[in-house]
Amino acid sequence: MKFRPLGDRVLVRRTDEEQTSEGGIVLPGSAAEKPSQGEVLAVGPGKSLENGETQAVAVKEGDLVVFGQYAGSNTIKVDGDELVVLNEQDILGVLDK
Repeated sequence: MKFRPLGDRVLVRRTDEEQTSEGGIVLPGSAAEKPSQGEVLAVGPGKSLENGETQAVAVKEGDLVVFGQYAGSNTIKVDGDELVVLNEQDILGVLDK
């Protein structure tokens, strides 16, 4: 199954959770915080402007993005993976390698 975001929405797969704290304590899955970064899997065409033009989304597939911890309350399951649908404005930045 494929998911194609509309407008300025972005489909993101969260990166794996940290299982060990900075002090070396192993955290159970329920105590670990949700990661606030992930890989962009799909991008919508962009935001429709009042003059009829489309403003392209600033990120592309494959980018590693950072978003707010409580952003992305819209989650979907595609082929068993839990994915997050974000508005472009919820993305804080792109991590460059």
